[in-house]
Amino acid sequence: MNAATTLTRERAAPRRRDAEATRAAILASAKDHFARSGYDRAALRDIAADAGADVALIKRYFGGKEGLFTEALKAMFHSDRMRDWNAATFPREIATLMADDVDVGDERTQGFQFLLRAATSPTTAPMLGLAVQERFLAPIRDWLGGEDADARARVLAAAYIGFLVERLIRGEPLAGRERTVFIDRAAAIFETLVGAPASAEM
Repeated sequence: MNAATTLTRERAAPRRRDAEATRAAILASAKDHFARSGYDRAALRDIAADAGADVALIKRYFGGKEGLFTEALKAMFHSDRMRDWNAATFPREIATLMADDVDVGDERTQGFQFLLRAATSPTTAPMLGLAVQERFLAPIRDWLGGEDADARARVLAAAYIGFLVERLIRGEPLAGRERTVFIDRAAAIFETLVGAPASAEM
């Protein structure tokens, strides 16, 4: 390797890092705007401005608004996290989370708002359906395993989303006896969904 090649690589590395940082900033801004405004109302110029980037870079890095939304949608599902779920502690951890306050800066809350808006838009609902199947339900099914894993994964996802809606509407943490009873009952529901099912009756 000659000196010229080394110098060229040294100069290229910062540009590559800058491009990756800019792309990540645009993606983070897009997730926020799509969660707050939905696909149709989110403006690319606003997304780019909040990311500190030129709007033309959205087309360069993502191909346009639809490509940006698709990447943001994929980023909302962290299927790798599900591998670390502990079936023994998951029910009470989720129940406790649902009894707590809504943190608008929390990634899960942002993700839920993003998905809720995507589900109500005719433009994005088909993309959401595919992403939910591939990146949400399938990993839950694989994590649950056992008999009727597909149906159990769907029920678990529905219960989880339902609790998220209740927490979002409530807007404040539960306290006292209500909190204790809520956590105990919610944990029992999730324990039933996570545990191995009894033989199904036809």
